[in-house]
Amino acid sequence: MKLFARIGLASLGVSVLSISLAGVAEEAAKPGSAARTILAEDEKLQAFEIRQMPGEVNTAVTSGTRVIRALKGGTLLRTYADGRTEQSNWQTGDVQIQGPGPQYTVKNVGDSEVVLYVVRLK
Repeated sequence: MKLFARIGLASLGVSVLSISLAGVAEEAAKPGSAARTILAEDEKLQAFEIRQMPGEVNTAVTSGTRVIRALKGGTLLRTYADGRTEQSNWQTGDVQIQGPGPQYTVKNVGDSEVVLYVVRLK
């Protein structure tokens, strides 16, 4: 009987661990690419965190409407598909609402890690 109790407790522990990790998924980042961790999502919204070290590039994005908050600010360079560039300086705590736009990539051109919290419409 004790064996069955131990098996039951072990199964319960694995189940609880699985449930607690189910809401967090990290996309595998290529070397030199920013890390993106999905924190929560449903059929309409997605919340994620982007961590981007100096020199790292975020893969091409076609964006929808989103709210972005800088958890750790820095300098980013956005490059559009047509070659146009746009530099943005984020201060820690800054919040922006950004509408849909054309495809672009983002490079951290500063000297410190940038951490952004993003909630976007799917």
